[in-house]
Amino acid sequence: MTKVKLTREFIQRLPKTDLHVHLDGSVRIETLIDLANKHKVELPTLDPAELKKLICCDEKCESLDDYLRGFHIVNRVLQNKEGLKRAAYELAEDCAKENIRYVEVRYSPILHTDKGLKLTQISEAVIDGLKQAEKEFNIKTGVIICGIRNMDPTTSIKLAELAIAYKNKGVIGFDLAGGEYNYPAKDHKEAFDLALKNNLNITIHAGEAYGPESIHQALHYCGTHRIGHGTRLVEDGDLLNYANDHRIPLEICLKSNFHTKAVPSIRAHPIDFYLDYGLRVTLNTDNRTISNTTLTDEYMLAIELLGLDYPQIKNIVLNGFKSAFIPYKERVRLINQILAEIDELEEAELKTKVKVKESL
Repeated sequence: MTKVKLTREFIQRLPKTDLHVHLDGSVRIETLIDLANKHKVELPTLDPAELKKLICCDEKCESLDDYLRGFHIVNRVLQNKEGLKRAAYELAEDCAKENIRYVEVRYSPILHTDKGLKLTQISEAVIDGLKQAEKEFNIKTGVIICGIRNMDPTTSIKLAELAIAYKNKGVIGFDLAGGEYNYPAKDHKEAFDLALKNNLNITIHAGEAYGPESIHQALHYCGTHRIGHGTRLVEDGDLLNYANDHRIPLEICLKSNFHTKAVPSIRAHPIDFYLDYGLRVTLNTDNRTISNTTLTDEYMLAIELLGLDYPQIKNIVLNGFKSAFIPYKERVRLINQILAEIDELEEAELKTKVKVKESL
């Protein structure tokens, strides 16, 4: 394999996926202010720097519950079709700028009903925004609808029904998000049974604010195909082997895992062990605005703080495309296309090195 210098520019140019990114956690600060002004929504402040301080997390964030506070501010402006469509479009646009070629945008429509919007109107606004972005940028998108752990399980059933209704119309999966501690996934089993009976892809937040038992429930009660985070899988070797043997992808989000204190520091994250052991690791942003991150930032953290080398980075990139919730034939076509593009990038890198040597 060509020895590649892992610069920020090279990582940005690599074709990538983001399989775990929340719509309401990734709205631009200037968009929040603009939408608040247009729709007369009260925010704590309209000063961009001050609003950023209130919404974005830093190393002082203490827990997942603390991390989730900023969403309450953001969701005030995502209660109309214009705001939802624009947020979805701009998220895809931001992804495309760093050569994310496939993104799965997740959100819970129930959080956007405060002003009377119907679940169907909310769903169509988000899908419309993403479809518009697909026409304008070199990116493919999909929607994952989230149930909420700390809401009544009957709400999860309604959201699963919504996801099924919009399957093949933009929705490609069903998830369970929200506060993990004291809200077990198995309470929402009926919603996941319904989703699975209708051949819907499943991913579940697990092993972030609660231990491997949460991952066990996601796998064995709810039939998940991927694990959102899975940070604490390392604590149960037998379950880790099960996930590895069954090629269960992990949706790793380094910066947010530190913000939620799933790990005490990014250097303490088990992603390097997971890779060495052979687990199917993907790298994602979680919340671009709340965590003040980009996918390029996440890769650079893995390189600079955890010492990942190019073969590992390339493995993560390919794992993302392998784990995408798209039909098999389409996935194979996309992977072959991406491999060809990566070969071209490697070749260009090699030519640059030769030129540098010749000039010495």
